[in-house]
Amino acid sequence: MPTRFGRVLRAFAFGALALALTLVGGGIWSALLVGNLATTPAIPWSVPAMALVLWVGWRYLAGSGPPRRTSETRRRGLRAEPVRGPALLWALLAGALSIVALTGFWIVLFQLAKAPGNALPDFSKYPPVTVALVLGMAALVGAVTEEAGFRGYLQGYLEREFGALVAIVGGSLMMAPGHALTQGFVWSTMLFYLFVDVMFGVTAYLTGSIVPGIVTHAAGLLIFFALVWPHDAARHLVADDGATAWFWIHAGQAAAFSALAVLAFRRLASITRHRA
Repeated sequence: MPTRFGRVLRAFAFGALALALTLVGGGIWSALLVGNLATTPAIPWSVPAMALVLWVGWRYLAGSGPPRRTSETRRRGLRAEPVRGPALLWALLAGALSIVALTGFWIVLFQLAKAPGNALPDFSKYPPVTVALVLGMAALVGAVTEEAGFRGYLQGYLEREFGALVAIVGGSLMMAPGHALTQGFVWSTMLFYLFVDVMFGVTAYLTGSIVPGIVTHAAGLLIFFALVWPHDAARHLVADDGATAWFWIHAGQAAAFSALAVLAFRRLASITRHRA
């Protein structure tokens, strides 16, 4: 029977593994993308190359490949079981409502505190097809690596050892270093990603799978890449210029769609409890 210290130590080991999966996946994609854009931007070869890397990594995490003695452990740890019927529909609806709420929340927070935001390449000089494929792959890479590492392996272990609440909140806090590395340690950014990670953690817990989270996560990243983050540079702090009408509209958006998302998650919880 492992001691409490041993369980906590193992939790941190899972956290380090999850963070490593995310950073390695993102690092490989960044290297491929930089090489692609610097040499042949009209031919987005980095996209199929990264798709192959993701496929191989996914197959391994799902139990394929040596050593065979760890295959079942890897498969269970990934938690990529299919979700069907009403549970899938409500999970995706709750995720979609959350994404709408979070876009408003990001815009509001970005005007309340100075933050570095997300550095995006200047895509205006690249072919539209290349831009579309690159943004789609970037969204998929972020979604698959984070959901597999944090909501699959890490949260699954924390749920078994410490319960759902500790798993969801603890897993979200363990993701903070990764967000800080790429976007700075700013209270508004950390608060935003805490809400994001809790939302995906709840989705994984209620469905018992990372599949709905991957779909929502990829869609959310694509929306932020294309529609939200490119406009951050034009946003002004409320402390400098006051709150505009759009500030209050986005605040209302965040509040209203958060309430709708909570209702959708409650419905999802009632469905999954009944099935359990």
